[in-house]
Amino acid sequence: MHPYLTQFVTIAVVHLLAVASPGPDFAIIVRQSITYGRRTALLTSLGIGCGILIHIGYSLLGIGLIVSQSIALFSVMKIVGALYLVWLGSKAVRARPMNSAEVFSRDKKNLPTILQALRTGFFTNGLNPKATLFFLSLFTVVIDPTTPLIIQAGYGLYMAVATGLWFSCLSLLFGHSSVRRRFLQIGHWFDRLTGAILIGLGLKLALSGRN
Repeated sequence: MHPYLTQFVTIAVVHLLAVASPGPDFAIIVRQSITYGRRTALLTSLGIGCGILIHIGYSLLGIGLIVSQSIALFSVMKIVGALYLVWLGSKAVRARPMNSAEVFSRDKKNLPTILQALRTGFFTNGLNPKATLFFLSLFTVVIDPTTPLIIQAGYGLYMAVATGLWFSCLSLLFGHSSVRRRFLQIGHWFDRLTGAILIGLGLKLALSGRN
């Protein structure tokens, strides 16, 4: 088997396991799907996929290695990411009771704009320092440093697309009208639970050590 193909298969498996693990991206997609529907969740998924490109970019440029060796830089990145998750969570925990008829009759102007949905996904992933460590490990341990840059960039593009597709599938599932209606029976409690999870993730991130 060609060495690059072996690398690719390893990367694909590791990435699949990582992206399927519940985390901030998963929580925000479920919330966007239930609260706003498929369109907003799909746009948020696209934003998450684009956020992956940030990690790919600095991994290819070697900046990720510098960040991993600097406690100060990593700490700043961690705090910014944690504050963003807490901010998202604080908005969700204030959710008010809302019946399904109210949700499905909403005027489109009350939904997040395309830019807002994309931005939510982009920053949720892009400001996650755990993703920094994941991609740094991937590009320094799994991918051979002698691998041509264009091949490494191809790996990165695959992961960005695969991530977007994974969360798009989740968006289609949780954004289905029947699924939304079932969730909306406990709508505001679900929103508050999701918010609490995001806040918990943010606090855990802020208080955790580098590892």
